[in-house]
Amino acid sequence: MRRPAAPLAFGLLLGACALGGAGAAVAQLSPQSGAPVDITADQLDVQNQKCMAVYTGDAEALQDTSRLRANTITIYNKILPPRSGAQNASGQPGSQNCGQLDRMEADGQVYYVTPSQVVKGDHAVYNADDKTIIVTGDVVVAQGKNVTAGTKLVINTDTGVATMASNVTGRGKSGRVRTVVYPNQSQSGAASKNSEGKSSEPAGGLKAPVPPPARPQTG
Repeated sequence: MRRPAAPLAFGLLLGACALGGAGAAVAQLSPQSGAPVDITADQLDVQNQKCMAVYTGDAEALQDTSRLRANTITIYNKILPPRSGAQNASGQPGSQNCGQLDRMEADGQVYYVTPSQVVKGDHAVYNADDKTIIVTGDVVVAQGKNVTAGTKLVINTDTGVATMASNVTGRGKSGRVRTVVYPNQSQSGAASKNSEGKSSEPAGGLKAPVPPPARPQTG
């Protein structure tokens, strides 16, 4: 499946915000928003020498109306050559020199949610250099009742091309890439109704994923 990435986008586009001494960066969740990225988790581990930050335990990143949720969210920055002459208070070489965002990974029950779409998978990686988002595992993309499922979704955020693939091939085999589309679906996402006035449901149990509820907003 190839189509413009905009309706499928996982949202981990360019942009970064600093985080503590590690200089970690978080890709924007809502590309058109200037709102801050708010991240919560049960625990945060920052490894300066590896230029990485690991959020574990129901990790969730919010920006405006977009939300990324996973069991673990890990952010890697580029490791740069040490600054010349940099030393700490003990006279030893200073902390690692970390650069811009290298990649961002989300593991375990991954959901990316916006007001108009839901993307679900088991693992997701955003690579800053080649501008690709790769979602793997049990991958489901939904807009309203329209659903596409596979095992690997690749989005090139530069060219605007998305490809859904499956590790199952061959006519008649279960598990191939599958799409269920409701042509008469309203913009609000409501499915069309049949002649009896009942809402139509996807055949064969292919339904839009239901993400966990968003965490309460705090001041």
